[in-house]
Amino acid sequence: MSAPTRGRRWLTICSLTASAALVAVPAGAAPGGNGSPFGARALARLAAEREQSVGELTPHLKGEDGDDGGEADEIAEGADQYAEARTSPGVVAPGAYGAAWSALNELPRTGGSWRNVTDLPYDSDDPRYRDIDSNSSGGSGRVTGRMAAMAADEDGDVYAGSAGGGVWRSRSGGGRWQPISDRLPAQSTGALALDGAGRLWLGTGEATTNADAYLGSGVYVLTDPRHGTFSSRSRVGGDELESTTVHQLRFGGGKVWAATSRGVWSHSTRSLKGAWKLEFAPNPDFLPGGSQADDPDAPYKNIANDIAIDPKDPSKVVLAVGWRSGDDYNGFYTKGTGGTWSRIDSGLGDLPSDPDDVGNVTFARSADGSRYYAIDQSPEQLNTNPDSALEGFYVSKSGSPTGPWTKIADYQGLAASGSALTSSGFMPGVQAWYNQFLTVDPADPEHVYAGLEEVYETKDGGGTWSAVGPYWNFGFSCWSIDPSRQTGDCDQTTHSDQHGVAIGRYHGKSFVYVGNDGGVYKRPLNGRQDASGHATDWTSLNDGTIDTLQYYSVGIGKDLAHGGVSVTGGLQDNGQSLLRGDDRVMGSNFGGDGGDTLTDPANGCDIAEEYVYLAIQVTQNCAVNDGSWLTDPGKATSYGVAPADNATGEARFIAPLAADAKNSSTWIAGGRHVWVQNHGYAIRSGDEWTDVYDLGAGHTATAVAASGGKVYAAWCGPCNNQGFARGISVGNADGTGWHDIALPVDGTVPNRYLSGFAVDPKNADHVYLTVNGFSRQWTEGPGAGVGHVFESRDGGTTWKDISANLPDVPTDSAVVTPDGGLAVGTDLGVVHRAPGGTTWQRVGDLPAVAVLQLKLGPDGSTLYAATHGRGIYAITARNLGRR
Repeated sequence: MSAPTRGRRWLTICSLTASAALVAVPAGAAPGGNGSPFGARALARLAAEREQSVGELTPHLKGEDGDDGGEADEIAEGADQYAEARTSPGVVAPGAYGAAWSALNELPRTGGSWRNVTDLPYDSDDPRYRDIDSNSSGGSGRVTGRMAAMAADEDGDVYAGSAGGGVWRSRSGGGRWQPISDRLPAQSTGALALDGAGRLWLGTGEATTNADAYLGSGVYVLTDPRHGTFSSRSRVGGDELESTTVHQLRFGGGKVWAATSRGVWSHSTRSLKGAWKLEFAPNPDFLPGGSQADDPDAPYKNIANDIAIDPKDPSKVVLAVGWRSGDDYNGFYTKGTGGTWSRIDSGLGDLPSDPDDVGNVTFARSADGSRYYAIDQSPEQLNTNPDSALEGFYVSKSGSPTGPWTKIADYQGLAASGSALTSSGFMPGVQAWYNQFLTVDPADPEHVYAGLEEVYETKDGGGTWSAVGPYWNFGFSCWSIDPSRQTGDCDQTTHSDQHGVAIGRYHGKSFVYVGNDGGVYKRPLNGRQDASGHATDWTSLNDGTIDTLQYYSVGIGKDLAHGGVSVTGGLQDNGQSLLRGDDRVMGSNFGGDGGDTLTDPANGCDIAEEYVYLAIQVTQNCAVNDGSWLTDPGKATSYGVAPADNATGEARFIAPLAADAKNSSTWIAGGRHVWVQNHGYAIRSGDEWTDVYDLGAGHTATAVAASGGKVYAAWCGPCNNQGFARGISVGNADGTGWHDIALPVDGTVPNRYLSGFAVDPKNADHVYLTVNGFSRQWTEGPGAGVGHVFESRDGGTTWKDISANLPDVPTDSAVVTPDGGLAVGTDLGVVHRAPGGTTWQRVGDLPAVAVLQLKLGPDGSTLYAATHGRGIYAITARNLGRR
């Protein structure tokens, strides 16, 4: 299969077939070096996966090639499924989120105000939680949510752009952060850049995953970034960049250039009015308004990654264009004498010109104009090399982006630089399509920092490299699980998966700032290294004043040991956070990606935490452990209890998990099958689950709920815009009475992703349904319909649209409040319908952030919201009915 075809299969196929296969990866699984129990477990798993694999970008989509994947594939699939829920059954037109945000702001408000629960430090190395499924002791220290972009100046001002929680400012060289973009309709950052006048430019729409879920609302500029905040009035140009992602912003020749998901655009930096100019789109027919704009592949046909401008002659510009998995248009482009852009087919030196070898690219130039550097990810390597997708690091010693370029690093050399990624199946650059940054020391053109999964540094122009920020410390001889030490005798490293970088000064000293999946870190620009090349002077800047944690779920239970409640939740790439009643610092008791969560309302240390694809771990002591399981496995205090759909790959990346509202010992899990177990938190094996219903080949659960033994399950399959279908099945937890609901052909319930149920605690036949995506006003797809919240009073047989004045916005979760009201979490905040009411009110003033799950506390008095970008919030439930 050709690279373009192979690379696109994972975009267009979502259905989980009976032959699909996924090896169940344990929580925290990722590679390390020899000697680490974590690394050994992960490497054994990866070796098993990769033995028969060559790079296919979806671990559970096993096609005719027999390909599987690993952690890099999970990231891609997770982002893809998040996007599918919002775009299926078709393609969403630009402007949908902006219109929804405007409509939301026009709603009347409920009473009460939100309280941020998680605005305190989160220690990924908390010494209390050294259990078998934890990554504590890995060396990342205090973390927050993913940072996509960084900027810094000479006066101690640092700016961090998060994936889903907006832009943050520090005036003290890092730390003591303040949000500065909360008034914008998009909180997803693609790029940050300071221009020569000191203005801060923000490109919204995160481009790291190229998933439609992270689309932005354009480019904004802040004239006084030290004191001001962004507003919708600060948008540059018109709506040309609405609903795009922005990968890079570059300056030259009096212009700002934007590399976006819809090609390369430019705008004057002198006048911020007037439209953006489309400089180049390789496939313009696929742009909005084009003849093929509705094609399912349209979002991937005009991907631009970076722009290199010749410092000696700003009219000479090189564009890096291409989809990471490969396409015929991939390559480097420049403008000829006739004023048209054409691909550079030769003359670049070592830098590839073949489309198969040009994917995600990042440029950086030296301040003196003598050097240009580049990172290139290869679609060919991605699709054929199980170890790495990196083509290489390159330098142009002429200072011109046209070269000639010389290769100065490959993944084998980086693996030998002190990397933690030295084993087959997961080596430097394996996620180069997802992880990239590059910057040059302003005072030294040969001093370069490069980011992939790890942070690398060279002081001789690429002759030698050091892994100054290794993936983690597991496997190094200095590592120890000893709770009295953070990470043994190793120095702290950064979190893995690098995305943003900046160099700035504070109190006369220069620092490098890096943004990654764990937040923001800094070290002196010319810092210290140990004998292995690892930096000894990283500092986490995630001090608790910056909360960009990306929660999928929340769980609340009484804290029997300390009073109050324990609050826990599953996070993107930051495991499971746990905040106990008397904590001043949150801890992490599970590693990897945290998915859905169950917590015993009567005992907050009884926790079930989902990793991905229904890999579930359970603990009955909050996973408190001193690491003694390392020598005595019987002392582990968390247990893997995944139902069988995990092993067969027939579950979604974040699969639904719920407890019966009337009996917390009865759990429901959804994959292809509906699974039930009745042992509560005492479950110790996946064999204790019972398959009560088969949703059908190619179908997989998107939501489950139960009350008094009655179970509701929603499903999709296929789950993307290639024949999207959905349905609802209802039955009993004992396996009886199961049947499929015949959803009416009149489209009462739209043909869109069914995201959640809320069952009336007084009547199990009275149930509410939330529907994701956008209505047919915005979505070109069969049966997109209208409405987002539906009600059934007959056990799901018939449904009524109760959306009324609810904005046209994806809805994610719902909960019936104790007074009979209904709270709904949407992609832009929370809304509420009062008991007996028919219209909706906005709850509080959350920024434009997705609320993926709502739950009530143990006594029902507090409503908790798990946001995907701004942590966990709480509000007094009784105030929702007041104005």
